[in-house]
Amino acid sequence: MATQLIGWLAAVILLATIGRQVYSQWRSRSVAGVSRWLFIGQLAASSGFVIYSWLLGDLVFLVTNALMLATAVVGQCIYRRNKKLSEPQRIG
Repeated sequence: MATQLIGWLAAVILLATIGRQVYSQWRSRSVAGVSRWLFIGQLAASSGFVIYSWLLGDLVFLVTNALMLATAVVGQCIYRRNKKLSEPQRIG
């Protein structure tokens, strides 16, 4: 029981930290200081960890990594939107 609680608390902390970063990026409408490779790497790693967690049958890691995968998708979409917003508008 204590082991599971530690895992769930760590998951909440990780998701809150990454979620706050994605929210800040969305709110600022800027790509300053954010590499597009961050979310691409997170997509790849989280996909692998979802499969790994499922194969191990570890619910804490499965849920955490599935939510991290969703966060990476949202982060990548926000990054692309912000990148487009930062490009000079073409006239004509």
